[in-house]
Amino acid sequence: MVQNFSKFSLSDIDECALPEEYPCYGECTNKPGSFSCMCPGGTHGDAMNEGGCEPTTLLVAIGGTIGIGIPSVFVIGMAMTNMIKARRAKKLRAVFFKQNRGLLLLQLVDKVIAERMVFTLEELEKATNRFDEMRKLGSGGHGTVYKGTLPDRRVVAIKKSNITVRKEIDDFINEVVILSQINHRNVVRLFGCCLETQVPLLVYEFISNGTLSDHLHVEGPTLLSWKNRLRIALEAASALAYLHSSASVSIIHRDVKSANILLDGRLTAKVSDFGASRGIPVDQGGVTTVIQGTFGYLDPEYYQTSRLTDKSDVYSFGVILVEMLTRKKPTVFESSDNVSLIALFNLLMVQDNIYEILDPQVISEGMENVKEVAALASACLRLKGEERPTMRQVEIRLERLLGGDILQGLSAELHCLPPQLSNTDTTSKLYNMERDFLLSSSFPR
Repeated sequence: MVQNFSKFSLSDIDECALPEEYPCYGECTNKPGSFSCMCPGGTHGDAMNEGGCEPTTLLVAIGGTIGIGIPSVFVIGMAMTNMIKARRAKKLRAVFFKQNRGLLLLQLVDKVIAERMVFTLEELEKATNRFDEMRKLGSGGHGTVYKGTLPDRRVVAIKKSNITVRKEIDDFINEVVILSQINHRNVVRLFGCCLETQVPLLVYEFISNGTLSDHLHVEGPTLLSWKNRLRIALEAASALAYLHSSASVSIIHRDVKSANILLDGRLTAKVSDFGASRGIPVDQGGVTTVIQGTFGYLDPEYYQTSRLTDKSDVYSFGVILVEMLTRKKPTVFESSDNVSLIALFNLLMVQDNIYEILDPQVISEGMENVKEVAALASACLRLKGEERPTMRQVEIRLERLLGGDILQGLSAELHCLPPQLSNTDTTSKLYNMERDFLLSSSFPR
C-alpha cells in the first residue's frame, strides 16, 4: 500500500527524517513537497499503521499446504501468526525505546554503564513471572512496585512508572542519569531501567523490612525504640544532605515522608521513591515548578509560591521528626479542635507543653533529649524556608544528640533553634496560617 502526503509549503522538508511527526512503518521515500510510505515487496498491510506490513508468505504457505491436510495448514498458520506477533512486538518495543529517549540515555551515560543499566522487557518479565499480581509489593503516587529476581540472583524491586505525558520523558531520563551516579548507603540503589514499554520501568535494590511508616503506626508498642528512631532519622538526614549538597546537581526529593523511608533487615534507613525528585543546578537557589508532594508533609511555602528549594525537603523532614515523637499520622490526624498534627505540635511548643502529645514510649525511653529533638523539628517547620536549617545542619545536630554531646550541639548551633514565641498574637498567627493551609483546596500529587 502506498500513501502520499502533500504539504502546502514553499520549501521541501525531509519527512522521512522526522518519524515521530510523520510516522511510517514501511519504506519511506521523500518527494518534493510530500513523501510516500509503502510496504516493501513480499509484504502487505497498512504501512502507516503501527501494525506495519505483514509477510505475504503466510498466504503462500497455507495455499501450498492444502494438499498436505488441514492439521498441517493449522500448525503452519499458527506458527506464522506467532512469528508476525513477535515481529510486531519487537517493532513496538523499538518504538517505545525511541519515544522514551533511550538514545538520549545512551548519550548521557558512559557506554559501559548505560549497557549495564538498560534492561530488556523480556528480562523483567522473567524476573516477575510476567508481573504476576502475587509479586506486587504496593502502589503509590508514582507507580506500582513488583518484586523480582534477576538471573544473577539479585532480588530487585521493579517500579512501573505512572509517567504518561510525552514531554516528561526527558526529565525522567535526566533523573535516571542523576540517580545512576548516586552512591550513598542510605539511598536505595538504582540498578537500571527498561524503556521498551509505553511507560518506563525502574529497577531498584529490594529492601526487605517495610517502611518507617509501617513500623511506627502499629497497634500497641512498636519495636522501634527511641534510640533506633533517632538513628533512622540521622541516616535519612544524611541521605538528604548528600542529595542537596554533595551530588554534582542538587537533588530535591520533593516527596519526603515516612512511607518513602525503607528499612532493611538491620533497620538501616534507605530513602526511596524519586518519582517526584527534581535536579537543580548548584548555582540556582530554587525553581518554579508544578506542586507535587503528599498531604500533611508538603511545605506550605512551596504550596503557596510553587517555588521549590532544598528547604521544602527540610520542612517535610520536620514532619517526620514530629511523627517519630508522637507516632501519629500527619496525613489523617485531627485534634478535637479540628487542628492538624503540625499545627497542634507548633501550638504546644509555644505553650511549652509538648509532653501532652508525645508517644508514651518516647517519654519513658528518651527523656534526656526529647526537647532537643522537638526543638529541631520546630526549626525545620518554620513557615519561611530561609529560616529553616539546612539538611546538613540537621544531620550534625542529630549526630551530636545520638553521641550524647547535647550541650555542645546546643551552643554550636543555636541559630537552628526557633525563636521563643510568647505573645498571643504570634501564637494565633501561626495557628491560623497552618489551619488555612490545610483547609485549602486539594492539590496534585
